[in-house]
Amino acid sequence: MTDYRLAFKPAIDLYGQHDPSAALFVDGDLTVAVEEERFTREKHAPNTFPEQSIRFCLDHEGIGLDDLTEVRIPYDPALRSKILWSHYVPDALRVDGVISKGIALARVARDQTKIRYRRTDAIERRLAELGDRVPPIELLPHHRCHAASAFHPSGFDDALVLTIDAKGEYDSTVVWHGTAEGLRRVRTYEHPNSLGLFFAVVTEYLGFRMFNGEGKVMGLAPYGNRDPEIEATLRDLVDVGADYDVTALTRRWGTGHGVATLEDAFGRSRTTDTESFDQFEKDLAHVAQCLLEETVVDIVDAELSPLPTNDVVLAGGVALNCKLNKRVRESDRVGETFVQPVAHDAGLALGAGWAGQDPASVTEMTTVYHGPRFDMAHVRDVLATNKVDYREPDDLTGTVAELLADGALVGWFQGRQELGPRALGNRSILADPRNAASRDRVNRFVKHREEWRPFAPSMLDSAAETYLENATTSPFMIDTFDVTPDRAAEIEAVSHPADRTTRPQIVSREQNPRYHDLLSDFESLTGVGVLLNTSFNDHGEPIVTTPTQALKDFYGMGLDTLVVEDALLTK
Repeated sequence: MTDYRLAFKPAIDLYGQHDPSAALFVDGDLTVAVEEERFTREKHAPNTFPEQSIRFCLDHEGIGLDDLTEVRIPYDPALRSKILWSHYVPDALRVDGVISKGIALARVARDQTKIRYRRTDAIERRLAELGDRVPPIELLPHHRCHAASAFHPSGFDDALVLTIDAKGEYDSTVVWHGTAEGLRRVRTYEHPNSLGLFFAVVTEYLGFRMFNGEGKVMGLAPYGNRDPEIEATLRDLVDVGADYDVTALTRRWGTGHGVATLEDAFGRSRTTDTESFDQFEKDLAHVAQCLLEETVVDIVDAELSPLPTNDVVLAGGVALNCKLNKRVRESDRVGETFVQPVAHDAGLALGAGWAGQDPASVTEMTTVYHGPRFDMAHVRDVLATNKVDYREPDDLTGTVAELLADGALVGWFQGRQELGPRALGNRSILADPRNAASRDRVNRFVKHREEWRPFAPSMLDSAAETYLENATTSPFMIDTFDVTPDRAAEIEAVSHPADRTTRPQIVSREQNPRYHDLLSDFESLTGVGVLLNTSFNDHGEPIVTTPTQALKDFYGMGLDTLVVEDALLTK
């Protein structure tokens, strides 16, 4: 009998607020996974039950809810009681006003009652709308699922595993030892001592939104310097290193308290204009990035010492910080690294599916193409319905390579959609990487975003050693490398203007044959086996999922060409 195991991350009730997703495992193998935002079209799909993702997973395999062996949820609300008296009750008592305090305490009591007696009610109720029988539901610890999502498919037999985010049930950073026997918790940093919230506070102070703007702060950081006064002020507020303590900024959930503390410490209000930054703001981003890197590297160095391994695995939302990942990879004590490409909460569904499974039975991760795909019959119907002209060139990749070499900005829609925040050649916007004008045009006319923000490349595996210093396998755009100085001018549009680093997707033919052909054809024309690659979406929206969405964005953005499977459209 086939074992169908559905894992999903809700963003309702007791189960968090953002990045819902679902994944289906057939006899232990991952077959399909998708994020709910791709259907709702709202970034991170906050406060949403992943109904459409669940339906898609079931439909993909041609099964119903009744066919499932079990459902796994990557969150166990019962564990929240570990910080009931150290966090939830004190936080309620800090609320101003007697009536407000009473309301806050009543909310805490209500949640504790639900946790104790009815913690799966909301999930069972929503699942009952999808089928006649609700399968058994297993609740799994949040950080254990982060850890399993990364260690199990890493290909490592033995590794230090570090999971870092804003908050699980009660934990914010966890150190694990992963072996053939599974995962052993080594050290726990409890909420509110959270590196994720520390960086979120800085993010909000610099004018961005937490859970959405942290990557922008990372991109801003290289424009700054390590200003001693800013660093001294931050170090007066927080302790960094393996025994870090950032609770002066994070002791209350959210960022309001921390932002107010920074406003007092620096004597200036939070930023309101993110189109341009003064030197203070650039330097603050730089110092905050440095302190984050220093802390995580110190944890890694300290925790590797007693272990019989020097390999490191990273997951959790903070592991999306590719500059941090570079620092960990380059640490003298570290051997090889693996970073879960879907490191944020959307990747929890993967870990829930693999948790408890023998790590050696999990296939090493080489792709994240797990989402929807559309055949040419569907594509032709969409194009006919919308009355648009197109052609199907005999040599599609050669034709598109010529357009790119001539300066065209191309929307590229192929195969199964990527899981995670990075477009990896299936839902991508592509451009010539050879000059800064390409970067500026994509920022201004296509992505409609701040012009200081950098872009990343896709490059042939054979080109990696040419353009990257100390290149390693990096198929997921989750790590950063220094660009070879004497070749930097050849890929100016995808090198960070301030520090000449880049976050590459290194493409092998096995990973993505058609995309590899496109890169190869571009190299034949230009001598450069690299393309500027950014996600196919307008500013503030999720990556496009369907041909109809691709068509809409094509006409709403400054793209010159759209390729959907075999069809090529030009304006």
